[in-house]
Amino acid sequence: MTELRITGLKLGNDLIKGQVGAKNGSASFDDVLQDAVGKISQVQQHADAAVKELASGGDITQALISMEKADMSFQLMIEVRNRLLSAYEEISRMQV
Repeated sequence: MTELRITGLKLGNDLIKGQVGAKNGSASFDDVLQDAVGKISQVQQHADAAVKELASGGDITQALISMEKADMSFQLMIEVRNRLLSAYEEISRMQV
């Protein structure tokens, strides 16, 4: 399986580097997920604002870029959820 690298996406870089506001430089899994969902929510809100601005005569390219960023971040969140569920199902099938 090939590895797909996406650069310039701050959400992914923050998750990889673990730069979440946690104690002593180590972030718990819950903190990382909450921060990621919060950033995705911000991207969605920014896209909504760009669409509203477009409706009042704003720049179409900015609106399209914002909407695409929001779509990509949402798809990333869905893929992470799917991978987590898959890992959970695999662990639950393990015999102890």
